[in-house]
Amino acid sequence: MSASVTEAATANSQLDPSAGKITVKGAEGKGTMKAGRWDSEQQKVVITEVPIPEPEEGQFLIKIASASLCHSDIMAIEQNTKSTLGHEGAGYVEKMHSSVENKGYKVGDIVGFLYIRGCCFQCEGCQIHNIHCETGKQLLQGFVTDGFFAEYAIVDEFNCIHLPESIDVNTAAPIFCAGITAFHAVDNSELKEGDWLAVVGAGIGKAMGYKVVALDINDATLEVTKKQGADAVFNSRTNKNYVEELKKLTNGGAKAACVFSNADQAYSGAFQILRLGGVCMVIGLPHNPLSVSSMDLALGKYKIKSESTSIPQRMKKAVDFLAKHNIKPEVERRKLEDLNDMVVAMREGKATKRMLVNF
Repeated sequence: MSASVTEAATANSQLDPSAGKITVKGAEGKGTMKAGRWDSEQQKVVITEVPIPEPEEGQFLIKIASASLCHSDIMAIEQNTKSTLGHEGAGYVEKMHSSVENKGYKVGDIVGFLYIRGCCFQCEGCQIHNIHCETGKQLLQGFVTDGFFAEYAIVDEFNCIHLPESIDVNTAAPIFCAGITAFHAVDNSELKEGDWLAVVGAGIGKAMGYKVVALDINDATLEVTKKQGADAVFNSRTNKNYVEELKKLTNGGAKAACVFSNADQAYSGAFQILRLGGVCMVIGLPHNPLSVSSMDLALGKYKIKSESTSIPQRMKKAVDFLAKHNIKPEVERRKLEDLNDMVVAMREGKATKRMLVNF
């Protein structure tokens, strides 16, 4: 599809957000950009030059400011994808297709964005979770084919949101999967102020008024959660009595457990730490199907729910909450050339913070 675009008036857009003066270097016409792509033949990330894409109908060209690595990227790698990695990003509107000129955005705007393409989520079919339209059926294909570990990326207008001034675009990328997903998970865990929330694999909850106990097998990760305000932490690998100690601390078990880990053991352990009638929130995606007792469910021992980054219409509540409470992602800044090492570290379970690249 051919596209007419609104070009930046100048090659450099001058912005002055709260973090200080920032210069955004423009893409001067067509050219190439650096991108971190998974090569299924070499089984590693290759940094290569690829063409700068052009926005088509309903799209922006985004100058990426930050991109971060997510466990879902590892899942894409395991499918032997051969494309640019990354679905967590934030940046600046660089170009706009003429069809989105009056949608409330302008060149130079600071934005975050979701990564699912192909559906506006506006029709009745989507609202009742029964996709009817041909465009909507593309949702079933999942993530975008080319991601955000590149200097530029194409993003659908309806997936974008203006970043509040209190959120730094250079560290905002993890919000647009991990952060929003964590918010939805905690927000829908059926808790009230003062209830105990167990977080398996890290997460948020203190800002909502809950008591938080964090569980992980990595002491360094647990130290990070303590700094974020967790009331208690347990290493479920080294502390053989953690279930009993947690139940004593919480007077019978946590009211809800949000499992962000994709390990089978994380889920089997989560059911043990719930109080009667508690909620297990499924977030991490293990390779194997969950092993659940139908009898336990029938007897009401626990309930199972799930959440995800979800649709664009839900992200504003999450972003506004994170901005209001000044909740910032814990990040480790890396270079694009380090992307393969980042993938290796995440696969080996050595990442304690969100690994992020600035462009």
